[in-house]
Amino acid sequence: MSLRTPPATEPNATDTDVLVRKDNALGRLTLNRPKSINALSLEMVRQLQVGLDAFEDDPSIEIVLLDGAGDRGFCAGGDIIALSDSAKQGTDDARIFWTEEYVLNARIANFPKPVVAIMDGVVMGGGIGLAGHASHRLATERLVSAMPEVGIGFSPDVGGTWLLSRQEGELGTHLALTGARIGARDAIAAGLADRIIASGAVEELIEELASGDLEGAIDTAEEVEVEIPDGNLVDSRRWIADAYAFDTAEEIVAALQARTEKAAKVSALGILSKSPTSVKVALRGLRAARDMASLEDALQQELRISCGFLAHPDFVEGVRAQVIDKDRKPQWAPATLEEVDDATVDAFFASLGEHDLDLDTDGARNG
Repeated sequence: MSLRTPPATEPNATDTDVLVRKDNALGRLTLNRPKSINALSLEMVRQLQVGLDAFEDDPSIEIVLLDGAGDRGFCAGGDIIALSDSAKQGTDDARIFWTEEYVLNARIANFPKPVVAIMDGVVMGGGIGLAGHASHRLATERLVSAMPEVGIGFSPDVGGTWLLSRQEGELGTHLALTGARIGARDAIAAGLADRIIASGAVEELIEELASGDLEGAIDTAEEVEVEIPDGNLVDSRRWIADAYAFDTAEEIVAALQARTEKAAKVSALGILSKSPTSVKVALRGLRAARDMASLEDALQQELRISCGFLAHPDFVEGVRAQVIDKDRKPQWAPATLEEVDDATVDAFFASLGEHDLDLDTDGARNG
């Protein structure tokens, strides 16, 4: 893939799903599937790696920018219909996608140059896997973020267990088990974003980044006044910390139901509506990731979990109910938390043998 030399703010003449552009000191990677809110495909993951290769090797590039085309959002996640099809057909496509996606997530986290992510509009699932590991995560007032995997019979991945387990007070556990949607203020509280800028300041920010003045550009963007919706997590810290302190899903639900706060009771209902297997696997994964030494360790665990769901009926059923038929009435199997035994959960953490993720501490380049 060749690099454009005109400024990155000009329209790109190509129709690729990732626009790779160079503007003086700025290398810009733009997800370019706006009709699907820039949902990630395997080809997009590979195109992003090619772009990072070029920017890493180019001494004139000082900053890398991740953003998304269109006005709906940065990235709604992976192409889960394609992943569900892989599960139904028994192909290796899903495992290959996740493997290469997780390698990309690690590379962004370890990239030798600053990576700025514009978290504008919808940023969920795989979108958090890109933006959440950037060195500079800038949320706008339009941010709608979530890790909603338990609602489709899956589990937080793309380093989500690493990110969500790093914060004190169990905010990440709450977000993982409920799939709750949050805005900019809550994203910062949960450790998924760093600073808030106005969506109207993004174009000027990009122009200033091209000069190589990273902190000055962000400071200027932060000064643009904008109304930022209030968050809920900070005021809920106490009951979240108390209720989610347990290590079994059943105890967490019982603690939420026993609280006097309405939001806690709503959270309990939310968890009970999700795939019971997903909830238990996600909780186990979060607790394990909390004690891990690196993102790479968490990603390896997540690949094992993700591949485990290829053989579990809840993943295909969840995608059917939430995305394909949209009847919002998934038939989970098993249907209750109590029916999901430890042996079932254990199986999701078993080694994949030759297919286990192998990442060095410096991340990985394409190929």
